[in-house]
Amino acid sequence: MEDAQDLDAYTLAKSYFDLKEYDRAAYFLRGCKSQKAYFLYMYSRYLSGEKKKDDETVDSLGPLEKGQVKNEALRELRVELSKKHKARELDGFGLYLYGVVLRKLDLAKEALDVFVEATHVLPLHWGTWLELCNLITDKEMLKFLSLPDSWIKEFFLAHIYTELQLIEEALQKYQSLIDAGFSKSTYIISQIAVAYHNIRDIDKALSIFNELRKQDPYRIENMDTFSNLLYVRGLKPELSYLAHNLCDIDKYRVETCCVIGNYYSLRSQHEKAALYFQRALKLNPRYLGAWTLMGHEYMEMKNTSAAIQAYRHAIEVNKRDYRAWYGLGQTYEILKMPFYCLYYYRRAHQLRPNDSRMLVALGECYEKLNQLVEAKKCYWRAYAVGDVEKMALVKLAKLHEQLNESEQAAQCYIKYIQDIYSCGEIVEHQEVSTAFRYLAQYYFKCKLWDEASACAQKCFNFNDTREEGKALLRQILQCRNQNESPSADLPATAAFFLPQSLSANNTPTRRVSPLNLSSVTP
Repeated sequence: MEDAQDLDAYTLAKSYFDLKEYDRAAYFLRGCKSQKAYFLYMYSRYLSGEKKKDDETVDSLGPLEKGQVKNEALRELRVELSKKHKARELDGFGLYLYGVVLRKLDLAKEALDVFVEATHVLPLHWGTWLELCNLITDKEMLKFLSLPDSWIKEFFLAHIYTELQLIEEALQKYQSLIDAGFSKSTYIISQIAVAYHNIRDIDKALSIFNELRKQDPYRIENMDTFSNLLYVRGLKPELSYLAHNLCDIDKYRVETCCVIGNYYSLRSQHEKAALYFQRALKLNPRYLGAWTLMGHEYMEMKNTSAAIQAYRHAIEVNKRDYRAWYGLGQTYEILKMPFYCLYYYRRAHQLRPNDSRMLVALGECYEKLNQLVEAKKCYWRAYAVGDVEKMALVKLAKLHEQLNESEQAAQCYIKYIQDIYSCGEIVEHQEVSTAFRYLAQYYFKCKLWDEASACAQKCFNFNDTREEGKALLRQILQCRNQNESPSADLPATAAFFLPQSLSANNTPTRRVSPLNLSSVTP
């Protein structure tokens, strides 16, 4: 009955709402009694406040002034929705809006309870599930939530596992959904590609995205993630084609602007790239990817204050964005503020515990702060989890070298050389020459002439160590002529290294203790 009474006002207001004239829509819905009209009335007021906030944010586009702008309507909305909530007069959509208002006011616990209630009242409202995702910080928190037993809960669990970097569990969930009859869902295919992107399996993610493009050629969602992968691989022609293609489909989409921004960034046109990321943020100021990418561009342009502000905005949108935390760490590192960058790198490490880049960055911070024990732990853990950049062992070796722990330093250099030779990347790693030079000198001190000679000869392959290698060979020859025998009291490392074979069995005998940062405060 109420719906019929409010129908004319609702239809008129809905037309204004669709035209984004939110204040006008709210004006014509005053006094309406139906649930549908009440939700549109409150939602129009909320969006009006958000629009005004966004307009002020855009007007102060110098990134330093942005953080202080607030939605003035939130407190009033909270008071009114709270009364309705206590009287149990809110439907699923009303509860969703109440939860959003509470989250915006940083009342996370109350918001979480309201969103859980909303999922029970209206389980198929995906927006509520997505808002719930933003408030869940770990798997333990997820276990204690009382969620409705609905098929859409499986989609939610797969999504939150991806967000929490629990990729194996996420992929299992998506596979079970495919087996249950969603095999042709392009949403699931794109989420699987995003999951592989998150664990840096770039080839697998690219192949899935290429397959997705064949199935759904006019799709724009997630194409910014696809462009990130093309950027990392340095595939200029493919990225150019993607940018032109999305421009033809819809050039006023956030994802399109991000793809074009990535294209210009790959061409080292950082001002143009930043301009397109700003365009993306004018279209949607809460678009996470654009804030992070804009931070990267400001870093390239050496504008550290703007980069810091962009990364902070990214964290406001999503506290689980490890790239923003890592970016802040890098920015403060440039500013030579090691205590700050230690804090941000630790946050990034908590979000990506098995990412060697975070651990190496943490190790460098501890080194600068002269906390060498913690630095050693970080470098060893970075190597143990699979060192992407193949630098952890070198940094660990140099640390041992600095502390005059020559045996441990030699062990690290040996293992480093074995790893580099086994993956065939010798040319790209300038530190190989450093390793051979150190080992040649180490074996020389141990009076192991054959090993020292072999390492010194390896130094000939590198410009920076060639002369030192020649000088050392001359010294070895002199010592051999004087019939100096190897020292009887040799350290254990002496038996490890056979440069000719670079045997894979040569592993260090001493292990650094596993990483434990719980007792360390920034």
